Amino acid sequence: MPQPLLPIIPHGATPINEIISVVREEGQWTYFCGIQPVFQHSEKDRRSFKMFTAQLCVQGACSQAQIIRTFGVSKNSVLRSVAKYRQEGIEGFYRPRKGRGATIMIDEVTTEAQKLLEKGLSRKETAKQLDIKYDTLRKAVERGRVQEPVVESRKQMDLRTCASDKSSRSDVDASTALDMGIACTRPDERIFAAIGLLTEGATTRFQCSRDVTYGGVLCALPALAENGLFSHLDSLPVVEGYYTKMHVILLLAYMALCRIKTVEQLQYETPGELGKLMGLDRIPEVRCLRKKLSQLSREKAPDRWAAILSKEWMEQRPELAGTLYVDGHVRVYCGKKTKLPRRYIARQRLCMRGTTDYWVNDALGQPFFSIERPIDHGLLEVLRNDIVNRLLKDVPSQPAAEELKSDPYLSRFVIIFDREGYSPKFFRQMWEQHRISCITYHKYPKEIWPDSWFTETEVTMPNGEVILMKLAEMGSYIGSQKDGLWVREVRKLTTSGHQTSLISTVYSQLALKDAAALFSRWSQENFFSYMMQHFAIDALNEYRTESIPGTNKPVVNPDRRILDRKYQSVKSKLTQCQARFGALTLKPESDVKDIDKWEREKADLHQQIEQWENQLNVLKEQKLKTPKHLEWEDLPEEKKFERLSPSRKRLTDTVKLIAYRVETSLAMIAREKLSHQGEVRSLIRDLFQSDADIYPDEVNGILEIRIHTLANPRSNCAIQYLLDYLNAAEFKYPGTDLQLTYILTNNTVN
Repeated sequence: MPQPLLPIIPHGATPINEIISVVREEGQWTYFCGIQPVFQHSEKDRRSFKMFTAQLCVQGACSQAQIIRTFGVSKNSVLRSVAKYRQEGIEGFYRPRKGRGATIMIDEVTTEAQKLLEKGLSRKETAKQLDIKYDTLRKAVERGRVQEPVVESRKQMDLRTCASDKSSRSDVDASTALDMGIACTRPDERIFAAIGLLTEGATTRFQCSRDVTYGGVLCALPALAENGLFSHLDSLPVVEGYYTKMHVILLLAYMALCRIKTVEQLQYETPGELGKLMGLDRIPEVRCLRKKLSQLSREKAPDRWAAILSKEWMEQRPELAGTLYVDGHVRVYCGKKTKLPRRYIARQRLCMRGTTDYWVNDALGQPFFSIERPIDHGLLEVLRNDIVNRLLKDVPSQPAAEELKSDPYLSRFVIIFDREGYSPKFFRQMWEQHRISCITYHKYPKEIWPDSWFTETEVTMPNGEVILMKLAEMGSYIGSQKDGLWVREVRKLTTSGHQTSLISTVYSQLALKDAAALFSRWSQENFFSYMMQHFAIDALNEYRTESIPGTNKPVVNPDRRILDRKYQSVKSKLTQCQARFGALTLKPESDVKDIDKWEREKADLHQQIEQWENQLNVLKEQKLKTPKHLEWEDLPEEKKFERLSPSRKRLTDTVKLIAYRVETSLAMIAREKLSHQGEVRSLIRDLFQSDADIYPDEVNGILEIRIHTLANPRSNCAIQYLLDYLNAAEFKYPGTDLQLTYILTNNTVN
């Protein structure tokens, strides 16, 4: 019988466990099993370290947790080393890395790039002159093959020396308070605007400024332009005065990205600091901004602008526009201007007054448009009358009539919604009339399928994540004989044994695609939650109401609602009395101590039951005579209500949708450098709310934005990667010839 090893380790060694220990001496790591050395390598030899620790884990000499605790390495690093050892063995750690082939930066190009940089040319100018990619030159600089001079021009150094700080700007802004108002440092332009001589609004003129509040939001400008913030502004009414149409729209975008959720909150922000972000002396005050928003919201102009942008967003990503998610969201109204109908709010499990908005999003949760319903008749009604007709016009890359005729299983696009939209008649109508496919949950699934039918399948979600699901599929007939149809039924088997059933009229694709599409509905739910928390999508933008135009839809009869409530109350009381009477009747007389009292209780209950039954019959007759719905004209005047004024909210919500899409696009770039994907939106928010230095260079046509360093090197690395991406876009600030250049200060991350 073998004798077990005693827990003995050499003097001065660090124990990994009771048997394995390690000693670090003179730049060498020596590993011991008991008191016998078994392996040694240099402390700089990372390959040998990973190989031997992986070998110890694979052979069972120690656990992965012990390696992580002893050497302070990351869990992912140990997991990768163990996986490599199991797959490739020892040779896998010492195999030469594969090269990338011939490089563009040959010696001649490197020498020429060094000369151009020393002459004062920027990286972009050098890359353009040498006809190479900007990223190629950037990587050569980062790896030290090309040395970039750090000496600044005399003029730029003078600009930074004379740049103002917050204290000096605060003194200047306060000095104008008694004249034209705080931070009104351009009196000539304001006077010209007041007498109507400033036809094109205030000029965009930046000043050298340090530590500008919310300066990081300038990083969003290229993405704002790409998502259409400055496009089709001619569809909005003309705004005259000091602040132009672009100033107002850009300010709304900055507010959304910096989490200034309402116009009223601007009174708590420093107007001069926000003005520096826009090349102005200050932003408009709250009253002025409200007036500008009212001017821009005339004649349903925001609806036209939002419709144009929605169609463009679909055309930019036709692969995402082919699968659309539709869901309703209730905006709660607690005011007293009007008594809106009550709606059931699932997130609060209450019936509250509000307006229902039906949103159309893509598979990543990005919004396309929404439709307001002050009088709501459900998801199917808005799908039939509004959403489907609009999608038939706007969704790009729809198959032609010949393609649909030649392929009987091909559809135009796919609509996905929850159980509220379950209707076999609707599914059949959409397929036969428009060739539109629908996917939703099966509202009435039949018998349980055997577990042996399910197969574990890798499902790729729209965001690229791969998930293992147990899926099974078969054809099912749903609905009546007249209005029903055959559909594809797909079920997912959960670990608890529950079967989630979905039905699909997408006859041309596989079960895993249906599952990936439907189970991505969480992206739209997350969109609602995120927009409420961070963009105040439910907040009121004005406190006005207006009549509901063209109201030709029936509304719930308030008298019928009162009768229904009374009927349910009486029915509940009748049921209670019947239950008590039944309990007394079934009770044996031998168990009754007081027969007279028992008889009196039965008689009283019998009398109450007769009374409640009579009331129930009366209410039933009244319900039969009272219609469930009334036309709007037949509704009593005291019962009529108005809707919340939608014009200004439509404008601000459109800007918020652009801001959300901008944040999403920037997050998708920065996530490439983050190991924890859940942190990326928080990082982008921190970037927008961070301070920055602004240095305009009119001679060279550059607007330099120096972002202050963030909390840790990991965040700086991701932000630097994002800034390099933005610099490559070579975006010019709207209305100027200044090209935006972004720099992360004190960045030591290579």
